[in-house]
Amino acid sequence: MKKTILGLALLTTGLAGTAIAQGQGPMGDPMGDKTVTKAEAQAKAGEMFAMMDANKDGKLDEADRAAHQATKQTAMFDRLDTNKDGSVSRAEFSAARERKGGEGRMGKRGEHGGKRGMMMMRMADTNKDGAVSKDEFVAGHAMMFDHADANKDGKLTPEERKAHHAQMRQKMGGKRGPGAHAGHGDMPPPPPPAN
Repeated sequence: MKKTILGLALLTTGLAGTAIAQGQGPMGDPMGDKTVTKAEAQAKAGEMFAMMDANKDGKLDEADRAAHQATKQTAMFDRLDTNKDGSVSRAEFSAARERKGGEGRMGKRGEHGGKRGMMMMRMADTNKDGAVSKDEFVAGHAMMFDHADANKDGKLTPEERKAHHAQMRQKMGGKRGPGAHAGHGDMPPPPPPAN
């Protein structure tokens, strides 16, 4: 049970990052800075599922994950290719590193994010068919809501969500692989100098 709750917490945390990328809330919270009911949280979970279901087949699987990764890679390339000539020069790459403060970070999760994402998907996949249906996704969010609702009043405050997020991060602390923290493995080395 604890493993399932942790996995669903990780899934929710990952999805919150997706929601943030879509402008759906400040500071990692797709619900913004308000108290929400379980019904509101379930509705948001449904919206998040629809957003993540890239091929609109009613399930989240490897195809959706690959589509999401391709979109992120394209966006990263477009940010680096500042002169829009279809290639990233050493100067453009170096300028991006400088804008990001030296080492820079091109992604939030680093090289281990994909492994964690797959683990989260497996845990949410309660019928073990290799995909997460909308029902599984929403049920997982309902379980997370219940777990995070510290005073069991049927509402989640921003403080309860932050406390739950901190608790899940603490539990994950020992489970992260090398390089999972900021600055390691997030940005590839610069391209070799032109001859």
